[in-house]
Amino acid sequence: MNATTNSTSEAPFSPDFYQSIKNELFNDILPYWEAHARDTRSGKEGFFGAIDNENSPNSEKERSIVMTSRFLWTYSAVARLTHDARYLPMADFAYQTITQKYWDRENGGVYWSVLPDGTPKVSKKQIYGEAFCCYGLSEYAAATKNEEAMNLALDLFNLLETHARDLEAGGYVEARARDWSQTNDMILSPKDMNCPKSMNTNLHVMEAYTNLYRTLPVVFPDAKAIRAEVGDSLADLVRITVDKILQPNAHLGMFFDMNWNLLAEEISYGHDIEASWLLWEAACELEDEELKSEIRDTVIRVAQVALDEGFDHENGCMENFLLPPNRRDRTRVWWNQAESINGFYNAWEMTGENKYSQAVLQNWDWIQNHQIDREHGEWWNAVAPDGTPLQNEDKGGNWKTSYHNGRTCIELLRRSKTL
Repeated sequence: MNATTNSTSEAPFSPDFYQSIKNELFNDILPYWEAHARDTRSGKEGFFGAIDNENSPNSEKERSIVMTSRFLWTYSAVARLTHDARYLPMADFAYQTITQKYWDRENGGVYWSVLPDGTPKVSKKQIYGEAFCCYGLSEYAAATKNEEAMNLALDLFNLLETHARDLEAGGYVEARARDWSQTNDMILSPKDMNCPKSMNTNLHVMEAYTNLYRTLPVVFPDAKAIRAEVGDSLADLVRITVDKILQPNAHLGMFFDMNWNLLAEEISYGHDIEASWLLWEAACELEDEELKSEIRDTVIRVAQVALDEGFDHENGCMENFLLPPNRRDRTRVWWNQAESINGFYNAWEMTGENKYSQAVLQNWDWIQNHQIDREHGEWWNAVAPDGTPLQNEDKGGNWKTSYHNGRTCIELLRRSKTL
């Protein structure tokens, strides 16, 4: 990461701050999921689709490829970061689950969800899920030097390029049918719109391609041609995000038609701040100075608007979303807080401005005081503005895993070189 600093950025983060990040990752997040996430019953091996706030699993709920891929990525990334094989059994478990229960051996790619016995529940190719699987597989391959895993990640890349990429208007569509043909069932979740393209899917394809581009030489150092293809697609998607998805108000549009006409006015503060650092990460991994120059001011502006409009400065936390003109959801959702830390830390690295480091410190205080469940472990899914946990939201499951908050800790430890 090529950060630009100045005199205002002198040591805003103490050794105690980084130690608290380290403690949270290794003493709370990682052991929590190792203890509670796995269903090891014969014939039902996989990760529970729901875990309540007293850590009791729902053993019959369907399981998603997103959840499984996020576990695969987290434990592979930690193993790579620490050079410690003790984290690989969790990654191995996730990898075996994907290859044995999610992989569509007839059509390629992975199912969106399966029942506990591995029977497909939703068999369509939701591109968001395919991207997360590519993300997890590439990290696992790098952690284990597993050529089979990297080849599967490349298979997913080729499938997305062949069946999901829009070569005319740019970007990637939401979904394809099980056989990769067109489908009208595009919707990602009940919270989303059934539309041809979305910010969320394209953001995470970008994230997956960034990781694939980064990790491919670890396993296949001579695969320069295919890596160049990944890089070209990644650079194109960075520009699509800036040119089509990002709106004039410096917020990301959420839902689009095929020609990138905006279909809703909703603003998601968590996605805004997450996109700011993922865009910069992509450009930095590509080592593309022209692209970095193109997007640098935009990246900082997105972070600044998220700080101005989405961050609760009084309490030190990121709010959820805004439905214009004035319906604001002030719920403190776990992933919004995690991505706020990442995004503002990245903005501080880029600018050296203390307003960003102060936002990081404020948000970390909120997380430690209100978002972490000190009795049962891990983070509350959602917390009310007054700090009261919302008990109707599960502690874990198909969307909430070790990924967002685990990645925040990994990112800060990696960037600070304090591990």
